[in-house]
Amino acid sequence: MVSKFLTVTNAQGFHMRVAGTFVSAMEKYPCKVTIKFKGNEYNAKSVFDLMTACTKCGSEIELICDGEQENEALAEGAKMIEDGFGE
Repeated sequence: MVSKFLTVTNAQGFHMRVAGTFVSAMEKYPCKVTIKFKGNEYNAKSVFDLMTACTKCGSEIELICDGEQENEALAEGAKMIEDGFGE
């Protein structure tokens, strides 16, 4: 298991388009990908879960990857979040 603490930097947080893009990127990895926010864990391969998390700009989250290709998934997911999803 690997993880990284990140701050959501894009203006609208994990809105629908961003959540869909993030899920599509994470689905190609066989590992479990989770976002921990305010003590709750959300499946980062589910748009519904990401929308339920209600992460906004400035939210402090932990991205957790566990299993095969976990390092690759963490690197790509962290880069997407740190880059503000290109917004």
